[in-house]
Amino acid sequence: MSTIELTTKAREYREIQAEIKALQEQADAIKADMITELDTRKTDSLQAGEYVIRYSVYENRRVDTAKLKQAGLYDTYSAASTSLRFSVA
Repeated sequence: MSTIELTTKAREYREIQAEIKALQEQADAIKADMITELDTRKTDSLQAGEYVIRYSVYENRRVDTAKLKQAGLYDTYSAASTSLRFSVA
C-alpha cells in the first residue's frame, strides 16, 4: 500500500471515529432522557412498545489492588498480560 493510500485510509478512519463519537453523544442524550422519564415515573422498569427500559442498581465486586499492594501481596497474585494497541494520531 502506498503512502498516499495509507494517508487516505488514516483520514477515513479518523472521520469515521469522529462520526462514532457524535453518534455516541446522541445516544447518551437519548439515554439521559429515558432515565429522566423513569425517575419522573418513580420506576426502574418501563414497557415501551416492544422494548423494556430498565435502570436499576446492581452490585459489582472487584479486588482492591491498593490494599493488596499495601499488604505486599499484589506482585504474588497478579499476572502481566500483553496486548496490541492501534492508534491513528
